[in-house]
Amino acid sequence: MTSDPRTDSGIEIHTVYGPGDLAEFSPADSLGEPGAYPFTRGVHPTMYRGRLWTMRQYAGFGTAEATNQRFKFLLGAGQTGLSCAFDLPTQMGYDADHPRAEGEVGKVGVAICSIDDMRLLLAGLPLGEVTTSMTINATASTLLLLYQLVGEEQGVAGHQLRGTIQNDILKEYVARGTYIYPPRPSMRLIVDTFAYCAAEMPNFNTISISGYHIREAGSTAVQEVAFTLANGVAYVEAALAAGLSLEEFAPRLSFFFNAHNNLFEEVAKYRAARRLWASIMRDRFGARDAKSMMLRFHTQTGGSTLTAQQPENNIVRVTIQALAAALGGTQSLHTNGFDEALGLPTERAARLALRTQQVVGFESGVADTVDPLAGSYYVETLTNEIERQARDYLEAIDERGGAVAAIEAGYVQNEIETAAYEYARAIESGAKIVVGVNRFAEGDSARAEVFPIDPALQAQQVRRVVELREGRDNDAVRSALADLDTAARGSANVLYPMKVALSRRATLGEVSDVLRGVFGEYQPA
Repeated sequence: MTSDPRTDSGIEIHTVYGPGDLAEFSPADSLGEPGAYPFTRGVHPTMYRGRLWTMRQYAGFGTAEATNQRFKFLLGAGQTGLSCAFDLPTQMGYDADHPRAEGEVGKVGVAICSIDDMRLLLAGLPLGEVTTSMTINATASTLLLLYQLVGEEQGVAGHQLRGTIQNDILKEYVARGTYIYPPRPSMRLIVDTFAYCAAEMPNFNTISISGYHIREAGSTAVQEVAFTLANGVAYVEAALAAGLSLEEFAPRLSFFFNAHNNLFEEVAKYRAARRLWASIMRDRFGARDAKSMMLRFHTQTGGSTLTAQQPENNIVRVTIQALAAALGGTQSLHTNGFDEALGLPTERAARLALRTQQVVGFESGVADTVDPLAGSYYVETLTNEIERQARDYLEAIDERGGAVAAIEAGYVQNEIETAAYEYARAIESGAKIVVGVNRFAEGDSARAEVFPIDPALQAQQVRRVVELREGRDNDAVRSALADLDTAARGSANVLYPMKVALSRRATLGEVSDVLRGVFGEYQPA
């Protein structure tokens, strides 16, 4: 151990904590009761005593049929919610036969080009009973509408559908890169989605404001909280500027956070984020409905913490991270497969990851009482410090004109890059120990099973798109896409004509191309 240990955010850790560390701490003001402002202790009065978090394992690869089979496998193993990954062409608004889709179809998620694919993806799944999370951003509105259309075909009305679309474009500009349009027209798409769902799909979470990818890009825990909430502020401001009512859209905002290995910092991070968001919504935006102040969030264990060396060690890492999410009060959780540093999770790894959640939930005792670490001198001190440092970042972003302007100026990206560089240096120097990598390393071990990707997949998906275009009413599609173009050039909500076009079997790529023609494409400076 070092003589001056610090958390991953650089917060100094004392040898021991006591009452003096919380001399000005007010339990009534800083903690309150579970399910009440400031929600530090959780968003529900009884938390997991009433119901465990949703166990939502992320899945998506290859064809819609293959992913449908994995969904059914996971539901059969006890998963309680669906979570879908999409391949890069789908995320970037390209059909499988587009030249830029070459070599990427079905690689990191499922390929969805049209309503035909969405029907296959959701075949036999009870959409009126399960909640579905879709990790999709630039094309989120398109995938949402395809989901709604298939739900309606099953006899499930829009107001009965429940789930979440990620739909968080701002973090794409700083952390992932799967953007299509420039920031400001992208914000318009998001606001249109807020308004559409308020009217047509009121039980669907319209956005999952994501700190996960910010952390994966190398941020600290403090930066994850600060930059995520700054993006949340930007979305609220954009919706209000468009004339939406705060109490109409704010209750459907949701968040998405990472879970890393520093157990107590991670627990404190979630608690600080809830408290900080509640104060932002009440004091900055004047929210009065408690649901408008709640920070409800999904957690995924840290992909960037997984190692290809000694991959079985990742089982332990994921367990610690799942425990942190549960102790921190998450609403749903995905646990990574131990083999994900090598490829997509195999069925064995996916089952074990789900079993990890189940053991934590049903055997560990963490769900027996609400916020079991409340009052800990150490945890409360960390919670206070993370909130304080995150507020400093929020003030710096406000001084730069808000999240969109700060992203356009490169401020957020530079802060993350600096943190990532410092973390990498700490590993290289040995100051940060990664078991099996820079300490306790071994020679070559037995090769782990790796998930296979069928090389014939792209050709199969291309044929499907070609056959779709040949078999549909192309005049009806062109007419609907023209209506979408008109709406995009004006101020009408684009989701209504977009839904008509998709129902007539327009492809995701065709819809995206219409919007590219109006909004342009984002080119980073």
